[in-house]
Amino acid sequence: MRQQLASALEDRIDQLVRRKKAEEEKVVKKLDTLSKRKAILVKVMGKGKIVTMDREEKQDHVSYQVHLKYLIKQADFMYMEEEIEQREAYFLKNKLVQDQEVLVEYPQQAPLSESEDNSERVTFIYDRLKAVQYAENWWDDYNPAYEKFEVDCTNYISQCLHTGGAPMRGHPNRSKGWWYQNKNWSYSWSVANALKIHLGSSTVGLRAREVTDARELKLGDVICYDFQGDGRFDHNTIVTGKDAAGEPLVNAHTYNSRMRYWAYEDSTAYTPNIQYKMYTIIDDS
Repeated sequence: MRQQLASALEDRIDQLVRRKKAEEEKVVKKLDTLSKRKAILVKVMGKGKIVTMDREEKQDHVSYQVHLKYLIKQADFMYMEEEIEQREAYFLKNKLVQDQEVLVEYPQQAPLSESEDNSERVTFIYDRLKAVQYAENWWDDYNPAYEKFEVDCTNYISQCLHTGGAPMRGHPNRSKGWWYQNKNWSYSWSVANALKIHLGSSTVGLRAREVTDARELKLGDVICYDFQGDGRFDHNTIVTGKDAAGEPLVNAHTYNSRMRYWAYEDSTAYTPNIQYKMYTIIDDS
């Protein structure tokens, strides 16, 4: 039974990859974004992996992942964008009856404030290469040394920043500083809006300077996203590359992706009201 379902699912994944070359809404958005950047989508590749399989009443329910690769050409520069799409399918007698992407709803995040304590003076040098290497190593997986969240974007970014040398401070007060210790963590470690506030206000330890032009960002810097434009930031990414025009390419969790164009115009969460905050990390070099 499992082998028959796996075969049927493999056929479905092949169909999805073919569709993504032409008609799926998300890829139509991607093609439009690429056109604005004077880039083209050369090739789409994909492979699937079954995560769970169980019987629900008379139907078989399959949770699976599709690992998609987009080969993009921009002027003389070519690069590979990747993403992991979480999907679920229902089969009746090995015939597909329903298939859809599993969408994650970003939680409503109330603004959080923090009071600075300059007595915790810590100096550090930010190793941008190490932060990016970590982002590349774990973009499609989860480090078991840390808690995994359904909305994992900020937790992932915090891990990247810490690997780059950013020092923790504020433990055990969850509303103060930025830290992870003994399976406990500050709000700023795991909540998108809280990390945005911390980066914009911290004067000790992990701190950053806001920039308004994405091209000013360096590898290892952070972009924060307010998809609805309501003042509460929902998502964070880390800069892991640059395109031919010097625009950032980013890695992220929740919808796991790598080398994605920073503006997220092809995201299902994108709205015309989107707001960005861009931060370059400051260290003591």
